[in-house]
Amino acid sequence: MLKTVTISKTMSIPTETVWSAIAGIGGLERWFPVISDCRVIGNGVGATRILTLVAGGEMTDRIELIDDGNRRFQYNRIESPFPVSHYLGTVTVGEAVDGGSMLEWVVDIEAEAISDGVAGLERDLLTSAVSRSASEAL
Repeated sequence: MLKTVTISKTMSIPTETVWSAIAGIGGLERWFPVISDCRVIGNGVGATRILTLVAGGEMTDRIELIDDGNRRFQYNRIESPFPVSHYLGTVTVGEAVDGGSMLEWVVDIEAEAISDGVAGLERDLLTSAVSRSASEAL
């Protein structure tokens, strides 16, 4: 069953600073407390990033889109220790009214016998990443 998890967050950080961090592909260990290391192989679209989990295991993402004009980034999780058969993440960075930025993160996820627990885990991971102190992470 395909589920969509959406997280939105307004931050007081300038849009270009946030976009630069997202489009830079790496550094996810600064945002996700469950990731201990992020290695990037290649550059731009087609690059892969390997995420090492604190609890053990790795996830691999393939970068599908980096659209500087629309500040839109998309990746496909091609390997995961979780029972996920489809995972497509899209991050969009926009300008907030106060001069800060608005970040929207959408994950389309499908897993064998997906449960609210699996979707909830993804939501919790995304929320913790977006909610971390952006000034420290960026």
